[in-house]
Amino acid sequence: MEGGILSNATTVCVTGASGYIGSWLAMRLLERGYTVRATVRDPGNLKKVQHLLELPKASTNLTLLKADLTEEGSFDEAIHGCHGVFHVATPMDFESKDPKNEVIKPTIDGFLSIIRSCVKAKTVKKLVFTSSAGTVDVQEQQKPVYDENDWSDLDFINSTKMTGWMYFVSKILAEKAAWEVTKANDIGFISIIPTLVVGPFITTTFPPSLITALSLITGNEAHYGIIKQGQFVHLDDLCEAHIFLYEHPEAEGRYICSSHDTTIHDLAKMIRQNWPEYYIPTKLKGIDEDIPVVSFSSNKLIDLGFQYKYTLEDMFRGAIDTCKEKRMLPLSIGHQKESTDPEVDEVVKEMELIQDSLD
Repeated sequence: MEGGILSNATTVCVTGASGYIGSWLAMRLLERGYTVRATVRDPGNLKKVQHLLELPKASTNLTLLKADLTEEGSFDEAIHGCHGVFHVATPMDFESKDPKNEVIKPTIDGFLSIIRSCVKAKTVKKLVFTSSAGTVDVQEQQKPVYDENDWSDLDFINSTKMTGWMYFVSKILAEKAAWEVTKANDIGFISIIPTLVVGPFITTTFPPSLITALSLITGNEAHYGIIKQGQFVHLDDLCEAHIFLYEHPEAEGRYICSSHDTTIHDLAKMIRQNWPEYYIPTKLKGIDEDIPVVSFSSNKLIDLGFQYKYTLEDMFRGAIDTCKEKRMLPLSIGHQKESTDPEVDEVVKEMELIQDSLD
């Protein structure tokens, strides 16, 4: 365990801190002067936590603690003495052979265990949960606009079992259970509903959401359906929204966090114009040219005073530049098709394996 000095007034816990969202959130909290207790599955695995230890102020204000969603009481130590908790961690094994016990049950039981840890601590005033757009719009008939009052159709999800269905079910059931338990224990509960998260990253592994976001570049057609009528948010805007809602005294309930709505055709045009080194098809088989935009309304968040900073181009530039720097994306279509660099070849193969695991 890496040590840091705790101060109850500014101490918060971030679960899943080694991941794409969790690590960026921890970084922003540290910059603001918070003391952060970050939970990870293995604090001793430097390959997975080194990026956290290298953050500014980490040596004095960051504590890494071992915790696991499948172990009751596992978060007690991390949450003890905290004023707030950001619950970001979630199982994302889309290829699970036993989704009920490997994804759905751990998500729900783990979240309830975290709430029980909050109750035991007696200091936690607010719990911020990173939910998913999959709790809102997974329905047989798409609406033109979605807001916080909408919920995905569990019957439709369970009968269709589309890619990621167990993730949607787990998030829906976990959030609904949390509303009841937090209310009964007088803990302020906020659910942030991000759409597809895109942007730069400090993790050493390829973020799962970027597999979908960058699928036009990688040619992963299996993910085109997700961005066909897509909604997006910059990683930094999302993390700033977490902190904004945590600090705002009037914030309560569900908040959609989504800054841009577009179709796959307009997205392809934007990428083609800004990154001509990549081949982006002009015709997409099976996708109508005139498909309408489906929107996620952020009015509730904006009305509270939050302002988005980034454009759609900004978020994709951050993601693509970081991928190139970390050699996780070919420098051009030429590299992708005929690379002479074995390291680039290895990265491309690793991306293909990640993509296959999520398809």
